[in-house]
Amino acid sequence: MLDFVNTFKKYEALVYKVEKSVRQIQESNPDCIRCTKHCSDCCYAVFELSLIESVYINVHFYSFLDKEKQGLVLERAERADRAYYKIKRKFQKMVFQEEKNEEEVFHLLAEERVRCPFLNEAALCDFYEYRPITCRAYGVPTAIQGTGHTCGKSGFKKGTLYPTINLDRINERLLKLSEELLTEIGSEDRQLQMRLLPVSTSLLSLYDEEFFGLPIG
Repeated sequence: MLDFVNTFKKYEALVYKVEKSVRQIQESNPDCIRCTKHCSDCCYAVFELSLIESVYINVHFYSFLDKEKQGLVLERAERADRAYYKIKRKFQKMVFQEEKNEEEVFHLLAEERVRCPFLNEAALCDFYEYRPITCRAYGVPTAIQGTGHTCGKSGFKKGTLYPTINLDRINERLLKLSEELLTEIGSEDRQLQMRLLPVSTSLLSLYDEEFFGLPIG
């Protein structure tokens, strides 16, 4: 079995820093935070995970969820996966055939909705403790490529300055951790470092020696 323990510890340190920043924003702007226990708005957002997060979620999913719950989540993952790749094909057509610019496509993509496979029938997350960084930062102001974003249900007002989570810096760190993960297990397939996958595909993937281009047996 492949051992990712050292890189996972570094990833968890990054998660701790992100959550600390989120708490600081929440404490300084309590009236703007509208997150509630059964609010699942963020659970329909379409986004992708870096390699380190994909592997981290996959390993912990199969290690800590019981078999019955795994089965339910995987059924939802298969449905989400089909929906995600249908959306991806539509937006690839926009870029390559209709020649829409990336910024326009990004804004259109933000309007798409796919139910996260971890969202259960009680509108709660079945994997809350190990959820991705994107989920942890949802609900507070974030910035991607210089553009600010926040949850539409929040009280943060457009045009007002607030403390912000810089997702570009976080993504750079995740990319570096993905590279370190490959080095840790001895994989020379550096193309994997750039691979981005939705949560659904991350759960349905098998991260074994063959995936990483390592000798089998």
